[in-house]
Amino acid sequence: MAGPIRILLQTTIEPTTDDWHIGRFSRLRHHLESMAGVEVTARDREARSGDTDPVLGGLDTSDFDELWLFAVDTGDGLNTDECGAISRFRKQGGGLMVTRDHMDLGSSVCTLGGVGEAHYFHSRNLDPDESRRTRDDPYTTNIDWPNYHSGANGDFQTISLQGEPHPVFRKPDGGLISHLPAHPHEGAVAAPPGDPSARVIATGLSQATGRPFNIAVAFEPSEAGGPAIAQSTFHHFADYNLDPRLGSPSFVTEPPGDAVLRDEAAMAETVGYFQNVARWLAGRPL
Repeated sequence: MAGPIRILLQTTIEPTTDDWHIGRFSRLRHHLESMAGVEVTARDREARSGDTDPVLGGLDTSDFDELWLFAVDTGDGLNTDECGAISRFRKQGGGLMVTRDHMDLGSSVCTLGGVGEAHYFHSRNLDPDESRRTRDDPYTTNIDWPNYHSGANGDFQTISLQGEPHPVFRKPDGGLISHLPAHPHEGAVAAPPGDPSARVIATGLSQATGRPFNIAVAFEPSEAGGPAIAQSTFHHFADYNLDPRLGSPSFVTEPPGDAVLRDEAAMAETVGYFQNVARWLAGRPL
């Protein structure tokens, strides 16, 4: 019988009350821990920016099967040693889910081999399509591109699956997942050119401009390493987007929606996506 799936949920900041610390992903943790045979460790950094965190810096020698990395820093969340350990972890077959947010939020992931290249930011690893280096969300004026407006925090967006539906978007009954939480300013991801293991698996549609944008990029297991997903925003996983009543940091000013509290079917799809990702990253049947 297969052993447990050991998952590390990790932010790129030290514990900070008025920020996106790991406690703000408690619903995700609950949904993963509700799965049989899944063990979850959830933590923030122990080390200051620039110093090496003992867990991230030793990830390649740990017994974790997968890392869900919530890059909530402003560009200094990972150092060279940590990126090296994470890259070796994946090279050894470990699974990665790496997500960030708008503009330069989480841009320290740029230095991660392969998966880091899938993330485009405002001042680092810019989108090669210059036409996309422009503001999408016109409402929150202190946030610049990339900032795709998929809807209010607390609402859902309808996603479009690309190509053959990826296993992470399949329901147990054979149907397909078509909803994920919305966010007013999502980041930008794309399949790195020249990497045959990577493809865009889901896109969203801006509610401000009508422009499509990428939601998720999947990296199939290959010689480069284990399975991985690059996701456009950590808000697809945050408590505030799964239940706005749980609150947010004080710098979040946009009024939230409440569809996540009313639409049980869409919420079930979101939870199904979380659990599918956990199984897929561990190489387990879905």
